[in-house]
Amino acid sequence: MLAENQKGFLNVTSEIGRLTAVLLHKPGEELNKLTPDYLAKFLFDDIPWLKKMQEEHDEFAKVLRSRGTEVYYIRDLLQKVLEDDAVKKNFLEELLLGSQPYYSSMNKALIPYLMEKSPEDIMEITIGGLSTKMLGDVKKCRTLYDYVYKDNAPYIDAVPNLYFMRDPAATIGHGISINSMRTEARRREPNIIKYIYEYHPLFKKEHSPLWYNHTNPYSIEGGDILVLSKNVIAIGVSERTTIFAVEILAKNLFAGMEELQEILVVQIPAVREFMHLDTVFNMIDRDKFTIFSGIQSRTNVFKLSRKGKEDFKISAENNLVTALKKSLKLSAVCLIQTGGGDEVTAAREQWNDGTNTLAISPGVVVTYSRNEVSNENLRQNGIEVVEIEGSELVRGRGGPRCMSMPLNREEV
Repeated sequence: MLAENQKGFLNVTSEIGRLTAVLLHKPGEELNKLTPDYLAKFLFDDIPWLKKMQEEHDEFAKVLRSRGTEVYYIRDLLQKVLEDDAVKKNFLEELLLGSQPYYSSMNKALIPYLMEKSPEDIMEITIGGLSTKMLGDVKKCRTLYDYVYKDNAPYIDAVPNLYFMRDPAATIGHGISINSMRTEARRREPNIIKYIYEYHPLFKKEHSPLWYNHTNPYSIEGGDILVLSKNVIAIGVSERTTIFAVEILAKNLFAGMEELQEILVVQIPAVREFMHLDTVFNMIDRDKFTIFSGIQSRTNVFKLSRKGKEDFKISAENNLVTALKKSLKLSAVCLIQTGGGDEVTAAREQWNDGTNTLAISPGVVVTYSRNEVSNENLRQNGIEVVEIEGSELVRGRGGPRCMSMPLNREEV
């Protein structure tokens, strides 16, 4: 099975192997749909400046390319997939059903109209949304929705969080978990990944197992999934990831990944300021991890150990450090504290994603330059820090790891 899977493109067996291929989404017009009234709905705390945000994201991609990473954009992949009319029709039907499930007659009337649109136009509508005003005279029937909201409401919502590519899917080994998102604002994102996985040749579906299906009702998001090694994976139980999803994913991984021996389940407080495991804890070298000091005493750690082909046994661990040392067979673990351990600075820089670093090779990370104390602390602990600007990107509450979905890493 493993030899067959090696024919595929997907391969992530660690958090730190040299990043050779990554999937990104450059923020676009969907961000300009944000207004103060919609900030909470779309999980933003402020309205970002799109032009500056795009400049910062371009810098991020440039840095990755300069270190030998092939950058793929979700727009390009989706557009290619939608060139097939049969695929486009199925995609549109699911898009409309997921946006306005109650208006089947309206959805049916829209299909011929949308089928005339180019793949690029469909891609823009999928990500940037579709308002009743944009529909114009095409509407064959008036719904109560149209009468109440007239031209002021979206028929298809924008997906402004899509530039956080880490969450809707995660590459694990030679396969992929297409995740079930916790919030309504992000629930359509995994379906985009599904179509790319199903129909784009890059993903080589026949050699890339599907570990989790986003149609499952139990939420799990990629920010809670850390591939520590071929043998060990960590999964957070958080505001966005449920125990039930972890159990389903664990059984599928043990059944399909022969080398996987343990899964560390790390329970963190289910609050927005922590959100995912990778906002408070990350692997950046073989024995070095970033951590927000305010979380260390607030975690519960459980170990799932392989028991046969699909089953596992469960044990409680004393603490995160002990669990990491045992599972990764390390004599010592270096925890590098966000904000240098200072309580006030740590809280500020963790909020601005100082912990959410992206390892691009062992001991080399991409960070936001604004987190000055955290970055200096990383350097003092032997980590090479590659800084990017993030004054606008950070407004969505996510850092370099959040913005990237690794597709392929070298083995370590």
